[in-house]
Amino acid sequence: MKKIKVKFSGRILTAIFASISILAVFFIFIFIFSQGLPLFTEIGLSDFLFNLTWRPTASPPSFGIIPLVLGSLLVTGLALLISVPIGLLGAIYIAEIAGSKVRELLKPVIEILSGIPSIVYGFFGLIFLVPAMQATFGLPTGETALTGGIILAIMVLPTILSIAEDAMSSVPADYKEASLALGATKWRTIRSVTIPAAASGIAAGIILGFGRAIGETIAVMMVTGGSPIIPTSIFSPVRTMTQTIAAEMGEAVFGGLHYNSLFAIGIVLFILTFILNLVAVKLIKKHGGGK
Repeated sequence: MKKIKVKFSGRILTAIFASISILAVFFIFIFIFSQGLPLFTEIGLSDFLFNLTWRPTASPPSFGIIPLVLGSLLVTGLALLISVPIGLLGAIYIAEIAGSKVRELLKPVIEILSGIPSIVYGFFGLIFLVPAMQATFGLPTGETALTGGIILAIMVLPTILSIAEDAMSSVPADYKEASLALGATKWRTIRSVTIPAAASGIAAGIILGFGRAIGETIAVMMVTGGSPIIPTSIFSPVRTMTQTIAAEMGEAVFGGLHYNSLFAIGIVLFILTFILNLVAVKLIKKHGGGK
């Protein structure tokens, strides 16, 4: 009877906390949309999505989100371009090549890297990476999209590496043994068997890394320059969507168009991250189902 009561109480507590989490997300969803949607009654959705200028305090104001979207995508794209190859190579090494002692040493190190606060990465970028970029490329300022991309790459690398390594480690040993038995080399087996079998898990890690990168705020704010302009190169100062919300919320008049526009940016980010997480969950389920 005691075991039954404990199990029953555990189920109730789990259901309660799960319901609280769902309700919290629901109310956040309602709050963001209730504050952001009034903007579209004033300027129209097309003007918000396709206008090329972000000047919310000008006269007349302009609330075009395109420069912010392009800035976010450029920084995030650079981060993935750097972190994905390194993450995949690291995952291959840990899952397929490293010995058990090395694997036991590297896994905690990766977890520690993923737990470092964003402000620490931003401070590192501001003190060391920004001057290095300025001196190396002869730039007027080292606060560029590339600098932000490098910092984000360091930040999302543990996520991509860890999930990709888990996916590769979960590939059945029979697959690898069969490939080796047919005469394939270890590298050929990794390339032709392990990676394709773990593809959905690897893709999920990349998508989650993308979601982490595009939602990052403080580290990006410290190293990208904060210019709400359409970037012309990887050395252009940029401003991301999250950076704009953090930088301008304190100066926006409550209930005004500027205030509503920042929540409208939040709606775009909410929808984007929701889609990314939905795709990642489906890929992870697909990967899990293939075990």
